[in-house]
Amino acid sequence: MDDYTDYPFYYNSNHSENGTDFEVFISECPSSGLHGTNIFLPLVYCIIFFTGFLGNLFVISVVASKGTRGARLVDTFIVNLALADLVFVLTLPLWAVSASQNGNWNFGPLSQVLCKLSSYIIAVNRFSNIFFLTCMSVDRYLAVVKLMDSRYLRTSRCICVTCVGVWLVSLILGIPSLVYRTVKTSEDGLRCVEDSTSYVFLGLSLIMVLVTFVFPVLIIVLCYGTIVVHLKKHCVAAANPRTDARRRHSLKMVLLIIAAFVVSWLPFNIFKAIIISSQLSDANLSCDTLSWHRNGLIISCCLAFLNSCVNPAIYFFLDHHFRRRAEMLLGACVGNQKSLQSYISSASSFTYPGTTESFGGRSQLQFE
Repeated sequence: MDDYTDYPFYYNSNHSENGTDFEVFISECPSSGLHGTNIFLPLVYCIIFFTGFLGNLFVISVVASKGTRGARLVDTFIVNLALADLVFVLTLPLWAVSASQNGNWNFGPLSQVLCKLSSYIIAVNRFSNIFFLTCMSVDRYLAVVKLMDSRYLRTSRCICVTCVGVWLVSLILGIPSLVYRTVKTSEDGLRCVEDSTSYVFLGLSLIMVLVTFVFPVLIIVLCYGTIVVHLKKHCVAAANPRTDARRRHSLKMVLLIIAAFVVSWLPFNIFKAIIISSQLSDANLSCDTLSWHRNGLIISCCLAFLNSCVNPAIYFFLDHHFRRRAEMLLGACVGNQKSLQSYISSASSFTYPGTTESFGGRSQLQFE
């Protein structure tokens, strides 16, 4: 591992669909990169895999256990976020094995299929995550600022249709990763890399940064900025202090989920934009600059992947309703008869924040 050509994997495989192939630029640069990546990267991926798999499976189990009568509107977005993260972490063992072999992608006759499929899954995960978070922000805006005007939009059917639309768009936007990702033979073995020689693909990748990160974040900021202004203007005139407190708590939880995503993915998107811009402009970069790009990409990639196991912790520690349902479900699983009876009873008669009556009857208004 004496030069940059020993690390094409880190540019192309372990950081979503958006890596770039640096071999054109860095074949003669001496290495000054991070040492021990073949040890700490597999370790990080394994930790993310186990925590993300168990955490997101737990979230899906808790939310799904409520049934259709006991679900909040926001739960539809939560379970879709968890599903996207769950599918994503299933690909991490492949990257862990590859990273332990210094980027060698040797999985026998399935190498090409696994390279394309796992990269495509990572792409779809990233797109669906930001789109679902944007939908959650818009939903919070409608629930707080346009509550009465949006009562026909904020229905279970409408939100389910929205989720289907998000999945379809994400699946379509991930196609370039499926097409341009391939297994190539190098001096060190097989590598799962992207074809960064195509200026069309590089241009599309740069546009995707705007479409799938910058614009959604702007929409999220606009929604929450409007919500904050609205709450400050109407905080004194709250008709129901208890409902208002729950509303604020729900906003804090969703905002923290969004903040975790932005903090996780912002560094990666910055490095990605810089790298692609350099390639499109045919910039003559120094070895120190290329080393900075590579090391930054490795670290920001790990940070981005950590996002897949953060949300379950946020739900458990901040969402009182989720935690209570989780505790009752766990009690029922271990044979606690009292918890089981309480769990069954609450599933049919619990009154949710913002509803006018319990789910034993028909709720006229769901807030969360």
